[in-house]
Amino acid sequence: MTFNEHLPALQVIVPLLSAPIVILLTPRGLAWAAAAASTLFSLFIAIALAMTTVTGTALTYDLGGWEAPYGITLSIDAFSSLLLLIVTGAGAVAIIAGKASIDVQIETHRQPLFYSAWLLALAGLIGMVISADAFNIFVFMEISSLASYILIAGGPDRRALPATFKYLITGTIGATFYLIGVGLIYMLTGTLNLADMEARISEVTSLNPLLAAAGFITIGLALKAAVFPLHVWLPNAYTHAPHMVTAFLAACGTKVAIYVLLRFNFFVFQANLPEHAVQFAFFLMPLALLGTVIASAVAMFEGHLKRLLAFSSVAQMGYVLIGASLLNASGLMASVIHLFNHAMAKAALFLAVASLAIRFRDLRVDELAGAARTMPWTCAAFVVGGLSLVGIPGTAGFISKWLLILSVMDHGHFGILLVAIIVLTSLMAVYYVWRVVEKLYFAAPRLSNVRVNEAPLTLLVATWIVALGNVAFGLYPELPLTLASHAAETLMEHPR
Repeated sequence: MTFNEHLPALQVIVPLLSAPIVILLTPRGLAWAAAAASTLFSLFIAIALAMTTVTGTALTYDLGGWEAPYGITLSIDAFSSLLLLIVTGAGAVAIIAGKASIDVQIETHRQPLFYSAWLLALAGLIGMVISADAFNIFVFMEISSLASYILIAGGPDRRALPATFKYLITGTIGATFYLIGVGLIYMLTGTLNLADMEARISEVTSLNPLLAAAGFITIGLALKAAVFPLHVWLPNAYTHAPHMVTAFLAACGTKVAIYVLLRFNFFVFQANLPEHAVQFAFFLMPLALLGTVIASAVAMFEGHLKRLLAFSSVAQMGYVLIGASLLNASGLMASVIHLFNHAMAKAALFLAVASLAIRFRDLRVDELAGAARTMPWTCAAFVVGGLSLVGIPGTAGFISKWLLILSVMDHGHFGILLVAIIVLTSLMAVYYVWRVVEKLYFAAPRLSNVRVNEAPLTLLVATWIVALGNVAFGLYPELPLTLASHAAETLMEHPR
């Protein structure tokens, strides 16, 4: 086999094997350099895989040469390639840009452990995306979750400890529900490989256990994805985690859980369970609508900037679920592209927040009054990310929201209601983004803010790269659109 044929395995092996090595690198800055190099290598692999799958080609890799269902298979198609770009891109930007922020928040002697946990979280998320085996998805899910708990609790804010405990309990319940569902399917089909599982489900005569398994898996992954009202762990976790951890996890953590949820429900279940399509839509559509409205309303009155953006994430994931609940190719395409576009917008916003946090100890919105006068570049990057979050034309966020509106308009009077909710919640996003912008640009600065200056150059440059990426993918969205189109075709290729 050529080197390129081993890229799917290297995608997860490199960060996984780098993690224990990083622990040993105690000289100052060496652990960061090794972790950054490993994350960048993963990003380059993801780009190479995306260039291959953008044509619709799917790649498979049998570990140890053992073919499924006897061995463990890695599978990469357009959908997984898009998620790999999100995960590795978020990881690379956050770790490279965030050295100054991490140096402030993490003690020097603990940094090797912190970067090791970072690589384990990255490897776990990558493994969830590329694994074609249901049990190995669970294994990688636990790797990423345990590492995420360490990352969130690793900062100086002691309020992160109860937030992490709540996340741990909720995440454990979600993982348990997922494992129960997988166990039921294995009991009925005798396989853990997703493709083989989908083929053998058609031979099962009793559908009730399969419907129960689908329910367990869907609820478990909904907990992991912070789907409303199962989002209780997310606001505090994002708020009290180290700023670079928030930027990393907010861009990709919940997206990977939704990816696995869509994989199971469309690829495994709906091909052979006609009842499940209605079950899936009737379960998720009301939650998606409630989530977008209620979370947006909470964000409108939230006083802490990171918590405001956390509730915004809950609301934005509602758009993804609205598109998926339509059960058609256009809705799925809008959902998949919004995963990518929201990751871009939220990464830019949280990187800007990290820049502000280096100079402002308190991230309450009122405390940031007049910050644009002394941190103009940081605040301008926040505005660009906010415009993409709202969905202003010319930004990446507009592409996915426009596609979502087009897809729901085909559903008659119900589609009109959905359009009204999408427009309403977008206007609510305008309000809570404007609240922040108004404080940054038009409020009189506090005396303690007068001497504030710009963030470190590395962090500022990375923030602007991501911010301009929101504009670039808004004007030239061909790559993510093509990957999203192939992803929707893959999910919808089985007759219902």
